[in-house]
Amino acid sequence: ELVPLAGPIELVEYDPAWPRLYLREAQRIRLAMGDRALRIEHTGSTSVPGLVAKPIVDIVLVVDDSADELGYIPALADAGYILRIREPEWHQHRLLKPPAGNVHLHVFSRNCPEVERMVLFRNHLRASEEDRRVYERAKRELAGKPWKYLQDYADAKSAVIEEILARAHSGGSADS
Repeated sequence: ELVPLAGPIELVEYDPAWPRLYLREAQRIRLAMGDRALRIEHTGSTSVPGLVAKPIVDIVLVVDDSADELGYIPALADAGYILRIREPEWHQHRLLKPPAGNVHLHVFSRNCPEVERMVLFRNHLRASEEDRRVYERAKRELAGKPWKYLQDYADAKSAVIEEILARAHSGGSADS
């Protein structure tokens, strides 16, 4: 869903309401999915206390097979989620959104390496104040540039994310 941006990237200071929004949505998802929801995680910048973020709560849902949309889309639709993006070429990723509210629900299959990568990145940023600062600096700098699509901004963050992930894998941080 490449929708041209209407204005600049909006970054806001960390909001302690984000974890509560995540918990509310995770409960809705779990009620809708039952044991088909293998894992639910709060990811993205709103999951890292103290980090500036676009005010969108990213949630990862792991199912048996994200390509098997009939196994989960109807249940999520009943809970108010609408399929917006289908990316079979990228880990069979699906993105759903509620009609209102700033939530992105990312669906991946069991054992998807991207889920582990996202959780490692989140956990490392929660633990490393220095890498949180490195990432925030990059986000602020990139948010100030003109982007045609939000995905272009996300792609531009890849280099700093990979740099931080390399430190996370080695157990280090920018200050070590």
